[in-house]
Amino acid sequence: MIFNTDTAKKTAELLLQINAIKLNPKNPFTWASGWKSPIYCDNRITLSFPPIRNYLREEFAKNIEKQFGKPDVIAGVATGAIGIGMLVAEIMGLPFVYVRPEPKKHGRENQVEGFLQKGQNVLVVEDLISTGKSSLQAVEALKAAGANVKGMVAIFTYGFEIAEKNFKDANIEVYTLGNYDMLLKEAVAKQYITEDEYDTLKEWRKSPSTWGVEV
Repeated sequence: MIFNTDTAKKTAELLLQINAIKLNPKNPFTWASGWKSPIYCDNRITLSFPPIRNYLREEFAKNIEKQFGKPDVIAGVATGAIGIGMLVAEIMGLPFVYVRPEPKKHGRENQVEGFLQKGQNVLVVEDLISTGKSSLQAVEALKAAGANVKGMVAIFTYGFEIAEKNFKDANIEVYTLGNYDMLLKEAVAKQYITEDEYDTLKEWRKSPSTWGVEV
């Protein structure tokens, strides 16, 4: 769920402007999962543009407090959300931790890095939500460390049904700055894509795991 339509529109505009989101229906990308996709999103690029990263952190801070109240700790999901998570923690004056995909193989073998006390209220920051699997693994790691996870926020979501189901089953509330539907509207309005490409991108979202697969 997006925080609000004005923020979603502005976020889409900014991500398209700096090519953080690349749309290429005619020459699809291949994701790590093997899925063929006409879209690729790399929100880490936003960190290289001070006005844009400041906009994102300010919108996060304002809306986190409105929707969840002020947490005790901000947690970023490694590696993509460490940067933006730290910026959000900084502007909110809160401690910051980050969550690895899996525990380290050496040393203290931490999965959650930073100072976290049992019972603290934690708000998780993500850069991107696709299926939600890796995001929820971070949530489970925080819970295992004794945290009370209040919810999750992200810069962008593809809005897959599987992600909505996964978060609902895990009873985790998620809000995002931008989403796929608003992105496509902005992409057409600003002529990043044609109407035909818009239709292709809409079709892909219906069944991303099978789109572009020859049978």
